[in-house]
Amino acid sequence: MKNAETATTIDYEQIGLKVGIEIHQQLDTFNKLFCGCPTVLRDNEESCMEFSRFLKVTKSEMGEEDVAAREEVARSRKYVYLFYDTTCLVEADEEPPSELNLEALKVAVEIALLLHMRPVDEVHTMRKIVVDGSNTSGFQRTALVAMDGYIETEDGRVGIDTLCLEEEAAQKVEEKRGVVVYSLDRLGIPLVEIGTAPDIRTPHQAKQVAAKLGMILRSTEKIKRGLGTIRQDVNVSIRDGARVEIKGVQELELLDTIVENEVMRQINLLAIRDELKKRGAWVDKTVYDVTDIFADTQSKVLKKGLKQGRALASVLKRFSGLVGKEIQPERRFGSELADIAKLFGLGGIFHTDELPAYGISIEEVARLRDKVNADENDCIILIVGEENRAKNALERILKRAEYALEGVPEETRKALENGSTAYLRPLPGAARMYPETDVPPVQISGEFLKSIKLPELIDDRIERFKKEYGLNDELATVMARSSRHRLFEELVRDGHSPPLVVRILEMVLPSLEKEGINVISITDKHFKMVFNLLKSGKIAKEGIDEVLKVIAERPDITESDLNEIVSGVDVTEIEKFIKKLVQSKEEFIRDRKERAFSPLMGLVMKEFRGKVDGKVISELLRKEIQTLLNDR
Repeated sequence: MKNAETATTIDYEQIGLKVGIEIHQQLDTFNKLFCGCPTVLRDNEESCMEFSRFLKVTKSEMGEEDVAAREEVARSRKYVYLFYDTTCLVEADEEPPSELNLEALKVAVEIALLLHMRPVDEVHTMRKIVVDGSNTSGFQRTALVAMDGYIETEDGRVGIDTLCLEEEAAQKVEEKRGVVVYSLDRLGIPLVEIGTAPDIRTPHQAKQVAAKLGMILRSTEKIKRGLGTIRQDVNVSIRDGARVEIKGVQELELLDTIVENEVMRQINLLAIRDELKKRGAWVDKTVYDVTDIFADTQSKVLKKGLKQGRALASVLKRFSGLVGKEIQPERRFGSELADIAKLFGLGGIFHTDELPAYGISIEEVARLRDKVNADENDCIILIVGEENRAKNALERILKRAEYALEGVPEETRKALENGSTAYLRPLPGAARMYPETDVPPVQISGEFLKSIKLPELIDDRIERFKKEYGLNDELATVMARSSRHRLFEELVRDGHSPPLVVRILEMVLPSLEKEGINVISITDKHFKMVFNLLKSGKIAKEGIDEVLKVIAERPDITESDLNEIVSGVDVTEIEKFIKKLVQSKEEFIRDRKERAFSPLMGLVMKEFRGKVDGKVISELLRKEIQTLLNDR
């Protein structure tokens, strides 16, 4: 078998790489998608009650069961839901949903038009079977809104196949043995799901597409921001491999790495397949109870598992050395099998490619081989835990090991922090959708479309700011992406310097926040007050930071009060204060000389913060320091 592939050795065109991206973005609407509850997140400690459910598989419109749903049910998990005074019976699945939120639909259509898509004539809500507990009903409501769009990238056009409007899932709070806790505050928040065509041909282009879609979404200014409000799912396939869906990519910077690592994984799985076929490998599906072998084991991990149940084993014939083979960074083929065990509520697996280890002795491994009739060419899979759970997990692991003889299975995986992925569930099929009869359809009329005004794209705004206001690329980008871009243009039209306005609006507040100043209450109105003072000459630009500190302390301050503060200090009073300060710090000044200026300036500004132009204070202080130094 050749050495494991690395991303730097892969020719993506030669292997036939195809990538598609799904973007899930929460919308910033007042109400949820199918009820009147607000779209606010709560602290888990604020829940006022909880209830639990066990979910079962529902057949689709065609009378079929989805394979992913069947596996979820086989895990026999109990789902607990936290309920709040901002949630209602719709989230609890105790009351039918309301009609589709038209505010959310309007935002979804706006996004569709920005993506050159064709909206449908009538929006029909469907039920998508999801029994991982993330929805109390066992399904997610989703509606197709538009089709057949595109975006342009440096490497060519990428099609946008579909845009759906759907309800956000409940948020997982905790997962422990056989129990998953969800919070209902997030359930039902409107989100759009945007799916590209499989037109992406390189990891770099995948990153481009995700970045451009994110830019278009932010341009609407009608989406939620922050961690968890946007997620990217990536579909990856190669020639002779399989389509694999990777869920939950949070960081854009990691997206190309995830694609690279998935390609590497599939290539290495195909290499393992070829080696297994060459060896004539096969999977012995016999399940052996080997608990007695470890009755006196010194392995702490095994002892802990045996307290809960039994030790079971099976043999992968002629798999030796391949279960421990690395297939992506920090992940081996054995990790693929261990993922399944973990999803069944177990700690993972042991296998003889890595034993003896974990306190398991050479003698115990030898007895294990004798018990299951395995030789050095075979790999034994060992699993420990509650008997039924361990048996179900092992049977599923053996199916996955058997599929290694065919190649790469279609499946859904989750993104890991290092850019690798872990098994999550089988890839859902078409047998998971059926009509939602409780929600009436909504027509998208010509009048509805005419009511939508398309926003300026952020990328276009960046170029306009550079051209119209002479901003460099950095300042134009910062300002164009800011929620205060309209205020910026208003202040510039009022005669203020564009670079200065950008500095004050986008760079001063983070600096003040680092000083511990509470800047959250500073509004557009406050900024206009500050710039009015600047325009009237009552403060210089050097004094703006100090005036903003005053406003942060007194957010209800009026413009007239602010005027009084900045003009209410007599220069004589400042001179007296500086003279007294310099006299008290004489030894410090003589020792530090000109370097004493900065710390003393801080003391004076603290006293007269926002009450006088910093330039005036600076001149008076330098003069007094120099007088002292000249006086020998």
